[in-house]
Amino acid sequence: MILQDLGYSEKWEALFAPHGAEGRVPVRVIRSDRGSALVAGAGGVGRAKPSARLLKAARGAADLPAVGDWVAATARGDLDMPLIEAVLPRAGAITRGDPGKSAEVQVLAANIDTVFVVHPIAQPPNLRRIERELALAWDSGAVPVVALTKADLSADPEEAQALVEGVAVGVEVLVMNALAGEGVRAILDRLPPRRTAVLIGPSGAGKSTLINALLGERRQATREIRVRDGRGRHTTVARELVPLPGGGLLIDTPGLRALALTGSEDGIAAVFPEIGELAEACRYRDCTHNAEPGCAVRSAVEAGNLAPERLVNYHKLVRESQVAAMKTDARLRAEEERKWKAIHKAAKQFYKKTGKQ
Repeated sequence: MILQDLGYSEKWEALFAPHGAEGRVPVRVIRSDRGSALVAGAGGVGRAKPSARLLKAARGAADLPAVGDWVAATARGDLDMPLIEAVLPRAGAITRGDPGKSAEVQVLAANIDTVFVVHPIAQPPNLRRIERELALAWDSGAVPVVALTKADLSADPEEAQALVEGVAVGVEVLVMNALAGEGVRAILDRLPPRRTAVLIGPSGAGKSTLINALLGERRQATREIRVRDGRGRHTTVARELVPLPGGGLLIDTPGLRALALTGSEDGIAAVFPEIGELAEACRYRDCTHNAEPGCAVRSAVEAGNLAPERLVNYHKLVRESQVAAMKTDARLRAEEERKWKAIHKAAKQFYKKTGKQ
């Protein structure tokens, strides 16, 4: 593949220019593993690892290369592996709170144009999870599309689609049976050449089966879901960028059990537009839609014009987002304090050593 096939454009060329002057080359991360990454560029596909300088400058995992990133790499004969010196500024990214570190942000995929929210309908759809996933998708700056899989196992696919359309306001909802190849063409139609999409969804949603259907080959391993509870097991173990027939690029992700929000409320507002519209009529400008008198949102619930479950989940996601923002702010303040303490300590030692005031 040439760089342009990977999505390289004049925009990325301009961002890369300062690095090119230093003898570096542009490559895209197509798979990110612990300690290294698989990258693709004009020279082909190979392994690279973050340089010591990049690791030292990173404030957290979110500053390190993620699948979909464009990076500047140095390749020399004296290196056992090319070094990733810099991550080019992202056009957007889909992120979640790192389940292992409460204040960290985990980048699931970078520089994406479309987010396919994959959800199985062998059982009734989990509307609250879909709302959460759509909030993450909108917050990435990409366009979300819901892909309902395993339609052949659904008691009523049309009803499931209608239920999801009721919460996926302004979002296209597709229904498919990837195992039989039914409906999968709609994915390719919405992913033109050199554009990048990502699949997100729970284990057992059929993401690997969907990719196999799109490629026309058995590339990704698949497993049956457990009959007793309908839950799937992880088959994809790493996020990976896969080129599709037609020239589009698709990032597969492992099934996600925990989907913590990362602080922005913009994505939440996009998922619940009717709450924002109703809030315009609230008596108080800063109404939280909890116990304030004259709340138009709660009045809509009482009148049956707004599903109470929607409001409950809206409150839950907003609280979670606010807590995540506060944790991030606290971490950044702590990092700033540590930095200045180190500066003051170094200055004190310098003056003590030299005798200068």
